[in-house]
Formats: sequence, structure tokens, C-alpha cells
Amino acid sequence: MRRVALAALAVAATCLGHTAPAAALPIYPIPDADGFYAAPSDLAAFQLGDVLRSRVVPAAIFPGSTVWQLLFRSIDSANEPIAAMTTVLVPPGGGLDRPLVSYQPFVNSLGMQCAPSHSLFDGGMQEAPALNLLLARGWAVAVPDHLGPTGAYGAAQLGGHITLDGLRAAKRFAPAGLAGSPVGLAGYSGGGTATGFAAALAPEYAPELPIAGVAMGGVPVNIGTLARDLGANPNPLFGLGFAAAMGLEREYPGRMDMSPRLNPAGRTLRDQIANACTDEIISAGANRSFSDVLNGPLEADSSTVQVLEENSLETFPGVPRAPVYQWHGEADDVDPGLVRTVTARYCRAGTPVQLDIIPGADHNAAGTQGAPRAFGYLSDRFAGVPAPSNC
Repeated sequence: MRRVALAALAVAATCLGHTAPAAALPIYPIPDADGFYAAPSDLAAFQLGDVLRSRVVPAAIFPGSTVWQLLFRSIDSANEPIAAMTTVLVPPGGGLDRPLVSYQPFVNSLGMQCAPSHSLFDGGMQEAPALNLLLARGWAVAVPDHLGPTGAYGAAQLGGHITLDGLRAAKRFAPAGLAGSPVGLAGYSGGGTATGFAAALAPEYAPELPIAGVAMGGVPVNIGTLARDLGANPNPLFGLGFAAAMGLEREYPGRMDMSPRLNPAGRTLRDQIANACTDEIISAGANRSFSDVLNGPLEADSSTVQVLEENSLETFPGVPRAPVYQWHGEADDVDPGLVRTVTARYCRAGTPVQLDIIPGADHNAAGTQGAPRAFGYLSDRFAGVPAPSNC
């Protein structure tokens, strides 16, 4: 409950017109000013996936669709209760137990205003228009705020919990008409990581969900390796690796305490991006390295290493049971070899996996090229077509 209490403290300080003491909240973002996001005082009394609050929101970008936002009960990485958010889009005609796809966008951010429940509607989400392709197929779509109520960028297990509990919430929310819907999971890049963790966690965490198929692409399957690649030497995208370390510190207080290891430049950068979205994070951290901001290497202690491993699909022992389509660019800076290693382990466990390495494509190009194949894959799973596999 520590994070809930800290967020409440920050809200109270804001409402009273005072600033919370710097020592009280050194790493957490400014809480969302919209009271809809606030956890109720009896949060722990609810079950995982129970809807705490709902509202209809206008959404001209999704013409003809009805759009709800649902606040629901989930858990963080320490199994403490949290209030999380998902946005549910239902195409014209109502729910009718139509297929329901949970789409996890990439959210390379630390500020609460960057969450999908905001960026879907303010022009901040690059992937938002593509959701109309799913709605045009007659599918309902759920878009969770998978970084949680503290913007814990990098906390992939948290993203899996929120994705699965968001699906539970969408199916339990009677006005949406999705109680009997088959389910699909989809996402690319950081959204693919949350998708992959939802799939790997589902057999034990949410075995009742009827997951027909999983489509994930461009997945950084080992965040420790990625952070080293971004931070070993000056890199234009260093800010993303640094932000992920800060996000993990938010999610794992006492286990991944980065702030005491920051030098003055690191503390300045942390404070500069604590409430930032992607572009600002990249700009602020451009062409730096971890040696510029840290006293010692990123993986300076066994606890940090363990947190990184718990949030990397390569080292997380869970295996999806639903069939998987995974795509990746041959020229992606995120090593395709690691992706092959993970899919081989899933294959050995009996999961049907179709791995598609797109020739010559870098990270951005693969996202665009693979998405139609991913949606087609899910369509076949919803239709009951046997899942292909190139294991």
C-alpha cells in the first residue's frame, strides 16, 4: 500500500496548495489531477478485475464507436492492490460478445499525462488511428494504461497484471456486452513487452480468460541487455534506458534504488524527466551514457539484476499457452537472436509460435509491415482456424 499512500499524500499536498516535501516523493510523478483515477479507500476489498468506476468519453477519432473508461482493481509487482485504468472501445451495434482485443501501445514515458487514457484523445499516441482497423473488423478493443498509477516504465510484470485485469474488467462491465467474448492480445515494442508478459502470466494469473491468440512484435526480450546497449556508450536514445531505470525504481522501492547512486548530473536528469513523455525524455538524455549519470554500473548489485531479470521475457520462466505470432525486423537494434531464443523455449514447451523475421526491416519499419499480418493472425484464431507454427 506504500505507493497508494504516497500518491494520496501528493494529492493532498496539491489540494492544500502546498508542495509535498522533496524527501517524501523523490522519484514519483505528479499524480493525475483527474479524480476519476484516484483509488477508493476500500480498494483492497475488491477482486482483481472488478470495476471501481466507469464513464463514457467522447471520441471523435473513433467514429460510431462507444468508448468507456474503466478504473479497476489490479496489483503491482509486490502484489499490493492498485487502481488501474483501461479504455474500452465498442464498434457500432454494441458488444454482442464480439472478439475483444487488448491492445498495448508503446508508452516510453514517465508522466501520467502520457498514459494511453490521455494520449488516445489528445493526439499523443501514434498508434491510435490504427485501432480503427481493429474496430472495422467488428472487434471491441481495450487499451490499458499498462504502466500503472505511477508511470512505472520498464515494469513489464506490472504491465502483464494490468493488461489481464483490464480484460477481466471489460468482460465484467455489463454495458459493454463483452462477457462471452473471445480474447486476443496485441502490441508492438514496449507494448509488445506488456503483451508478452500478459501472455506468459495468463496460465496462472488469469486462466479463465479465453485467450484465442497473441500477436507481439519488436519486443525487447531482455531489458537489462537493452539498457546496456543504450547506455554503455553515448547514445541518442539513452534517455529511454535511463527512464526505464527510473520507472523500475518507482515500482521496486527497496529493491532497485537508483537515486542514491545518481551523481549530480543524474539527479538533474531524473528530475527533468520525472513527468515527461517520450520526445522530451529522448531529447533530455540524448548522447549520454550511464557513466555520465551513475556512480558505478547500472547492474551494481544482485537486487538490481534480479529486478531486471524478473521483467525480461528471456529470463522470466512463464510460458504462454495461447498460440503466438511474433514478428521482428531483421535489422532491428533489438537483437533478433534473443527473440529466437525465447520463441524456441516456448516451442519446446508446446506453444504454437509463428516467428516472422522481416528481411531488412529496422524497428520502425517492422512495426508497420508486421501489423497487418498480426491482425490477420488474430482474425484466424477468432475464426477457429488451427494456429500455424514454424517451431
